[in-house]
Amino acid sequence: MRVLIVEDETLMAQAIRDGLRLEAIAADTAYDGGTALELLAVNSYDIAVLDRDIPGPSGDEVARRIVASGSGMPILMLTAADRLDDKESGFGLGADDYLTKPFEMRELVLRLRALDRRRAHSRPPVREIAGLRLDPFRREVHRDGRFVALTRKQFAVLEVLVAAEGGVVSAEEVLERAWDENADPFTNAVRITVSALRKRLGEPWVIATVPGAGYRIDPHAGEDRG
Repeated sequence: MRVLIVEDETLMAQAIRDGLRLEAIAADTAYDGGTALELLAVNSYDIAVLDRDIPGPSGDEVARRIVASGSGMPILMLTAADRLDDKESGFGLGADDYLTKPFEMRELVLRLRALDRRRAHSRPPVREIAGLRLDPFRREVHRDGRFVALTRKQFAVLEVLVAAEGGVVSAEEVLERAWDENADPFTNAVRITVSALRKRLGEPWVIATVPGAGYRIDPHAGEDRG
């Protein structure tokens, strides 16, 4: 999951970003509406965490543009105002959820994962392919019934590959979905993480490298093709 945090209080935005990264959620930050719209134009995000009271364009205007884009991206609004009228107007702008400051990081993470499940309602919350069983809510992976302990980043990479359902995912796309905008595009982090992930999952290798294209889950891994 990749999230855009739009919050003009720098320390709060950075605290949210760091807290989400600890939960293997890639997060970028924007401190004003203009920067938020620029990032939305060039990056693909799963959810926007949007403070309404930001330097222009306002959070309300950013929300309107997200809705008008037709992307279907869920919006979780943050606000210090807890009046019902404020929440009603926020939902009227297209917000999918609302969180009043101050809030617990754990609650924000739970709400984001719930929104992500709703966004992806067409696919089962627990995904299975090639003997892998990935539960994004519990952050658990099993292979052929065996629990596999993964690091947060390994889980994030595997989640991207499993979601492709056997399709090829380029290293650039993995980097975009599992890291954030500060990731070096020339880094070998994806290759290193995939290599470590293969070893954690065990043989026969379930992640195939497609030369010049990227990586994919081999849906036939472990089958006798004699």
